[in-house]
Formats: sequence, structure tokens, C-alpha cells
Amino acid sequence: MALNELTISEAKEGLKKKQFSVTELTKDCLEKIRKADPRLKAYVTVAEEEALAQARELEEREGKNLLLWGIPIAIKDNFLTKGIKTTASAKVLEDFVPVYSATVVEKLKKAGAIILGKTNMDAWAHGSSTETSQFFTTHNPWDLKRLPGGSSGGSAAAVAADLTIGAIGSETAGSIRQPASWCGVVGFKPSYGVVSRYGVIAMASSLDCPGPMTKDAKDARIIFDVIQGKDICDATSVDFKPLPKKPLSQIRIGVAPQYFPPEMDKEVKVLVEKAIDFFKSQGLFSQEITLIDPHFAVADYTILQRAEVSSNLARYDGIRFGNNRSYFGEEAKRRIMLGTYTLSAGYYDAYYLRAEKVRTLLCQDFAEVFKKVDVIMGPTSPSTALKLGSTKESPMFGEIQDILVEASSIAGLPGISLNCGFTREGLPVGLQIIGPRFSEELILDLAELYEKNTNWRERKPLVK
Repeated sequence: MALNELTISEAKEGLKKKQFSVTELTKDCLEKIRKADPRLKAYVTVAEEEALAQARELEEREGKNLLLWGIPIAIKDNFLTKGIKTTASAKVLEDFVPVYSATVVEKLKKAGAIILGKTNMDAWAHGSSTETSQFFTTHNPWDLKRLPGGSSGGSAAAVAADLTIGAIGSETAGSIRQPASWCGVVGFKPSYGVVSRYGVIAMASSLDCPGPMTKDAKDARIIFDVIQGKDICDATSVDFKPLPKKPLSQIRIGVAPQYFPPEMDKEVKVLVEKAIDFFKSQGLFSQEITLIDPHFAVADYTILQRAEVSSNLARYDGIRFGNNRSYFGEEAKRRIMLGTYTLSAGYYDAYYLRAEKVRTLLCQDFAEVFKKVDVIMGPTSPSTALKLGSTKESPMFGEIQDILVEASSIAGLPGISLNCGFTREGLPVGLQIIGPRFSEELILDLAELYEKNTNWRERKPLVK
């Protein structure tokens, strides 16, 4: 096995036993990027010199007890990285080099991680395809004629194709879990506030949540342990206090028919149901539950997100940051205009205030369900990866593809997507596990249990 194909836990073990060096591991990842990324287009910026310098520095000083010592990591391009260009895949910030790093990046580096570069995304994180990137579209490593999902599509594709050992993404309403599903990797969204947003280019501040994208659930836990925790620079951050653990025999799974919509791909439905059957075979109790139809979350998210976008993007006026507003892409302009409209006098009560009330109802709905069950399981996405160009005639593409993850994001809940099989065309399918706030440990335990008893991770895409 090539070094770049290792998981974080495997790479840590190899480094500990001195089977290879930090520099060798980093060079293997950089070599794979050189070979495969011209076709995959996962990276906006490759920080080769910086990564090799970090590798040499780590080898020269003590610190092998650090959780991520010597592990190459890719960072979504909306996280500020001191001295490394940060663009959010938008031409407004095409040449922007930050003077400080996001808290997540600082924590990764303190834990010994090496920053390989910045991954492509939908511009400003507006989308679920990576086609709204103003630089280029990332391709899905399982089929280069298909989309990787988004907005963290570059991170998902880089992990799936072994162009990195692990990656960081961000989710506002599916942007970690949906591309993880389409690319066959693990995407873990923590509870809102558990991971600091400081230094992340904001899209919708009341929803944005950083999280790991990895080759397996064990790796997601390692990165989560590094990046979680309260941050004095982020007033919305909180101390992580995990819920008390229960024996597996006492875990109750909720399955909502509303999360298996009629328009869902039949192969996705079959594979997800098989995955849920596995948990039943392990002694977990499953029951049908009722949740608010996720189609309502689409409308709610559309209003809330656009309103916050119009506020957050107002600062990009060409005076303090990068280029002026004429450099905004079409998707950003649409979202700014709709958000400004919903916040304007005469429409605020009818749209934004009502959307916040619906958000409260969604939170209450989940709270009632979690009195009966410990987790909710279902598909991450109603389909597998769609063909390139699928977004062109669909201005609501992102909301439709994120329909099964939006409600839990609106409610600030943790969730994970992990690969639960492949269709006849060889495309990965994602199983989603959602829990109440601070149930991260339980979600990761269940994901690891599934992975220990299946071998989907052993299949690799064809990109060489």
C-alpha cells in the first residue's frame, strides 16, 4: 500500500514504528496530487514548500505524542491559513493571503498536522456540487464525469482519491455529509458551537460548522478530538460535554419514512435499509418515528441562509478585502438579492421572522423524537453523484440535494455520513446517523461498529 493511501491511525502507527518518515509520507501525498489532481481538480492551492518545511521541522523536534504528529491534512479554502492563499473559490478573494489562521487550523498545527493545501469548493460555500466555484469544477474520483457534491467537494474528492490522509470541511446544511456520501468517505458534522468558527469565511453564521472528512470513522474521531472545544475568539463556541454512554443493547434507532422520499433512487433506499438491518442484527432496537417532512426544511433554510449571506457578504466591498463586488459570481448575486429582500422593511415579518419560528418548530420536533430514540438513521442523499452540468438548469440544486440533512443542520445537531455500499454503476451510497446535541461519541461509536463489520472502505476509485 502506498503511504498516501493510509488512514490517519495507520499513518500514526507507521510513524511511531519508524517504518517511514514524516517527509516521506508528505512527499507521497504531494506526488499523488501532482499525478491525479490535474484531472480531479480537488485543490485550489497546493502548499508544497510549506508542507515540506513543516515536515522537516516536525522531524527535528520532539512531539511524537501529539495526536496528529506528521499527518498531512487538506483544508477547505474557506478556512483562513496564515501565509497561504485563501479564496473561498471566489474571484473577490482570488489573491487574498490572510495574516492569521482559523482556530481549527491552529489546533491542527499544534497537534502536529501538516497543511498540504486548500481544497476547491462552491464559491463562498454556495452550493452542493462544486460547480459554482469560480475557478473550476472538481470531479468525482469514482467517475470523472460526475460531481463530487459540495460545498466541501474538493475535500471529499481529495480524501476519496488519497490525495491527502484527511481533510477539513465545513457544513451549513449538508456541505460535509452530502459530498462525503457522493465520494464514499466519512463526513462528520459536530453539534453547532462544539467546533470554533473563528477564521472561517462566514456563509450563514448561525449554521456554519467545521468538521472532519476522513477515510474512516476512527480518523474522524481523532480529528474531532483535536478541533473541538470552546474558543475565546468565538462567542458561539461551547465546551463539549458528551452525553453519558449507554450499552449497545439499550440504543434505540429511529427510522422516519419522511426521510425516504418517493423521488429517492431505489438502489440508495435498498443499501441504506440493509445498513440499518445490520444494526438490528447487533441487538439494537429499531422503531418507526415521525418527523416534520424535510421539504419544509428546504424552504426554511433557503430564507435563513440567504438572509445571513446578504449580511456576511456585505463586507466584501473591495476596500478591506480583495476585489470589488463586481467580481461576485451569479450564485452569490442571487443569494444576496434574495436575502436582502427577505430582510427588507415590509417583508421581514412575513419571511425571515416566520422562518425563525419554523426553525424553532424543527428543533422542538427533533427534541420530542429524541425522547423516544437515541439516534436517527437514513440516507444522506436521495441520489448518488449526479453528472457534471446537473446544476445549470436548477437554481435550487443545492437545497434539493441536501434535503435529508438540512433539518438537522438547522437544529444544530451532530450527524455523520459513511459509506454503506455501491450501486450497480459503482457509485458510493451514504448512510446518515443523526443524534441529539452532544451525542458525538455515540454517533462515532455506531459508525465504527459498522465499519469494523463491513469492508466498503477497501474499495478504491480508479483515479491514479
